[in-house]
Amino acid sequence: MNWTAWALLLAVIPFGAPRYFAASGWRWPLSQTLTSALLVALLSAAGILAAIGNHLPGSSTVPGELAVIASVAAATLGGGPVTEAVFRLAAFKRGCEEPSTAEVAESAPLRGGMWIGLLERAAIASTLWVGWPEGLAIVLAVKGLGRFSELKQHAAAEQFILGTFVSVLWACAAVGVGLLIGS
Repeated sequence: MNWTAWALLLAVIPFGAPRYFAASGWRWPLSQTLTSALLVALLSAAGILAAIGNHLPGSSTVPGELAVIASVAAATLGGGPVTEAVFRLAAFKRGCEEPSTAEVAESAPLRGGMWIGLLERAAIASTLWVGWPEGLAIVLAVKGLGRFSELKQHAAAEQFILGTFVSVLWACAAVGVGLLIGS
């Protein structure tokens, strides 16, 4: 059962990674909303199967190294599309059409968030795996200090808080699933 959960966790990687190739002109065939929903479903299903598998007699566990690699990669690559989906939901106004990707990008006052998010999720997942949860506080402090002057704008502060919460929760969830799979 844990091998199936591990395969689902691995499936997060190819569905999360294409977002980072968009700058080269390559387009992902699925809509951003569908991709985000799929990522959440894959991570949730992996966690549920891993939790169930740990309580079944005779279930085999995935080697810890594989669980670490898969969960850090899923945390790093899968969180971006989910974070963008939350940004789109936050920008969506009742009774209006869903904003286009260009409209959401124009309304985003903080630049470089995609790469900062990648590094943030990789650092958070890594610090949790090495048993140093205090590293999460250091990552967030460095991120906050780096953006301090930009956070005086209301829109920037809102984007920073939403993006950080979603990114951190995604990374923690991916590590949690990895811990379940590897135990």
